[in-house]
Amino acid sequence: MRVVFTKGPGTSYEIAVHRETGVALAPRNGPGGHPYLPHDLLHLLVEVEANIPLGVFGQLAAGDNGLFWPADPTERTKAARRRKTKGTKVSDQAKADMARSEELVGMSLPVWEYRRGHARELPPSMSADAIPPLVGRIVERFDDYADRWHAQRVGESLTVTW
Repeated sequence: MRVVFTKGPGTSYEIAVHRETGVALAPRNGPGGHPYLPHDLLHLLVEVEANIPLGVFGQLAAGDNGLFWPADPTERTKAARRRKTKGTKVSDQAKADMARSEELVGMSLPVWEYRRGHARELPPSMSADAIPPLVGRIVERFDDYADRWHAQRVGESLTVTW
């Protein structure tokens, strides 16, 4: 699966997912919020590094639509009907993986910001001497993408493979 992040003005971006399983998905706008690391990119990098199989992107790779809508209007109508009649059922494993992804993003981003000089200190619950090895690897992965993303101009894209 390829995930394409296209830079918008300010901290906005669009995200497109090209996958082998499931219907084609329409691109959507991301929540933005960070000039170096878009929110959805954080989750993708965390889920790859931590080997989280059913986080946001693992579910998309498995064929679920997640927060996306099918690109084809006919498929979009079918998906809306399914959601309305069946509701959205998420397995316990998927819920746990999503929570783990959120937890690791919440731990790793402040460490990255601190190490890069974007924050003066770590949150009180964290110590620079006791960063878990997994968080350290995630922060290194953030470093791999942060400057590339920041250097993008509006309309340019960064592609990450799942």
